[in-house]
Amino acid sequence: MTGFGRGVHVSEGCRVGVEIRSVNRKQAEVSLRLPPELEALEPRLREESLKVVARGRVEVRVDLELPASALSVRLNRPLAEAYARELQDLARTMELTGGVSVEALLRCPGVLQSGETGVDPDAFWPRLEPAWRAALGEFNAMRDREGQALAEDLAARVAELQSATLRIRELAPGVARRYREALLQRLKLAGLDGVSSEDERVLKEIVLFADRSDISEELARLSSHFVQFEDCRNSREPVGRKLDFLAQEINREVNTIGSKANDAGIATEVVLLKTELERFREQAQNVE
Repeated sequence: MTGFGRGVHVSEGCRVGVEIRSVNRKQAEVSLRLPPELEALEPRLREESLKVVARGRVEVRVDLELPASALSVRLNRPLAEAYARELQDLARTMELTGGVSVEALLRCPGVLQSGETGVDPDAFWPRLEPAWRAALGEFNAMRDREGQALAEDLAARVAELQSATLRIRELAPGVARRYREALLQRLKLAGLDGVSSEDERVLKEIVLFADRSDISEELARLSSHFVQFEDCRNSREPVGRKLDFLAQEINREVNTIGSKANDAGIATEVVLLKTELERFREQAQNVE
């Protein structure tokens, strides 16, 4: 599921900003971007993220602004002197004028180095937590709205599946009768007018067909799967993987019905079931 949230907390001249965003993914994955001063908090933030996300890629970004009193800068004098010598040699070789300025040296990598900030990551958590909670509140609110929309859409898909299943249930009792009529018609066209529906061989063929085409068990399992969907819909726990499993099981029953029924009317409903089930499956992948 997708979501976004932002939170900011300011105290004692220190500003902490947290952004949380997520995109759909089958597995849970957390990506963190932290300032160097707070890298020690990565395990805790990862753990906190996985408490609220069971499926999807979550990106957490933390920005930190410290007061000037907490910052220190150190000049790497030996490195600056080495840069100066090399730049002066280069200027003489290329016959350049103007010398080497302090501004140019300060822009050289490593000349200015940040010293200790005096930030204790573990002790800093009480300052970061309010921003985290604020971002998490927006994040969850957005996902709740998406979740409600997904639940309504999936319920509509299941209603279509149930309607098609009901029509199959109504067609199923007449399959053997329609087969018998078609069989007798083929026998008649073959010139076997003396064969009746009471003929032992005809009755045996009809009984075998009725047994092969019986789909009562598949229909019962479909009804059970629809009940399980309602359980998922009413659950407050992550149900994305369970919905994936239900889609697989429904597909299994639909395929079996299509192969066993041997009836044009039921075959039409099976096509509708597969079409609607594919839409259900695609949407279920967005559910956590």
